[in-house]
Amino acid sequence: MSRINKNVILALLTLTSSAFLLFQLYYYKHYLSAKNGAGLSKSKGSRNGFDSTQWRAVKKFIMLTSSQNVPVFLIDPLILELINKDFEQVKNTSHGSTSECKFFCVPRDFTAFALRYHLWKNEEGWFRIAENMGFQCLKIKSKDPRLDGIDSLSGTEIPLHYVCRLANHAIHLVVFHERNGNYLWHGHLRLKGHMDRKFVPFRKLQFGRYPGAFDRPELKQITVDGLEVFIPKDPVHFLEEIPHSRFIECRYKEARAFFQQYLDDNTVEAMAFRKNAKELLQLAAKTLKKLGVRFWLSSGTCLGWYRQCNIIPYSKDVDLGIFIQDYKSDIISAFQDVGLPLKHKFGKVEDSLELSFQGKDDIKLDIFFFYEETDHMWNGGTQAKTGKKFKYLFPKFTLCWTEFVDMKIHVPCETIEYLEANYGKSWKIPVKTWDWKRSPPNVRPNGIWPISEWDEVIQLY
Repeated sequence: MSRINKNVILALLTLTSSAFLLFQLYYYKHYLSAKNGAGLSKSKGSRNGFDSTQWRAVKKFIMLTSSQNVPVFLIDPLILELINKDFEQVKNTSHGSTSECKFFCVPRDFTAFALRYHLWKNEEGWFRIAENMGFQCLKIKSKDPRLDGIDSLSGTEIPLHYVCRLANHAIHLVVFHERNGNYLWHGHLRLKGHMDRKFVPFRKLQFGRYPGAFDRPELKQITVDGLEVFIPKDPVHFLEEIPHSRFIECRYKEARAFFQQYLDDNTVEAMAFRKNAKELLQLAAKTLKKLGVRFWLSSGTCLGWYRQCNIIPYSKDVDLGIFIQDYKSDIISAFQDVGLPLKHKFGKVEDSLELSFQGKDDIKLDIFFFYEETDHMWNGGTQAKTGKKFKYLFPKFTLCWTEFVDMKIHVPCETIEYLEANYGKSWKIPVKTWDWKRSPPNVRPNGIWPISEWDEVIQLY
């Protein structure tokens, strides 16, 4: 009888131990794993890749920013590209349902996030907590370019970048600032003399080699590798902006020196022209943006921006450039629809096209189309009375963003070379008398239109 009792007791103990073990496994799978943001892998019984240095650093950073209400969103090009390729799966992933780390575990030195600075309330507190959590952080500041035009405020510093290192991975927090024109701007990451240049491999950073400008993105929250993050709602558009985001600031210091040497024209007529020219430029920009046509400030309008940070009052027109490959057949009707009738049309799409639209108070909008050759670019001109053709040669150039008349707008990145081609080395000196057929140093004769084509290539309204 005692033997039977011992066997029964032994069986009961074994059953109880097994039940307890099963309960522990169940608890771990359904509670602890879910709490950590991902379920167990069905194949291996462990979460694939979630022990990587990259994922741990990102997870800790997201915990930090979430707890401190830091308004950040993911801008890392590599991760956004991966998310975009597998977006349908990512979109349908819920928190805690991921068994494999596909994005944040990809080998790399940095993960880039953007900080919307105007929404941030607790900068110093966040910085201390980050260091208490094990991050080593570097803060890069520089003067606020938005205040350069105000003598009493020029030189005021603002944060531009944070680089926070945890173990062998770093978070690059790019500080996005609000600018006039409803866009976001970040500054150049320039290390000061006392900063450790070996802190992280700075040359591998995707942002900060130069200042950048971006459209204000609409954001959405998704779950990536078990972590909840905000990303641009249109990641493709944001990715397309990155390689073309370089920003050039207006040269306020040089503009002040210019107006000390050459007094500004503040007459009623000059002020009225600048106001009307600004409105015309803004309307043209809105129209071309709606068409999806790239353009930039050209000729006298570009000179005014670069030399004096303003519209030249005696120029009497607004000048824009467009690459001929961006021409669209409905561009004339689009301007007419917004109240800008065609004043003249010279040339044709395949040769020397130039359009001019009539704004109010006799202000013209001139659009010059640029053609690319092997080693240079050019735009054409036509003399209406004689049919003579002219060609204006420019060294090849790329486009950068700037801020002008309260909006984000393109200018040639190689601005000095562009202006010197059009106005010569003396472009800093105002010239009020200008003959477009003889004055520009880059003008060349380009033949004459056949009389049989005049009706097509010379149209006056």
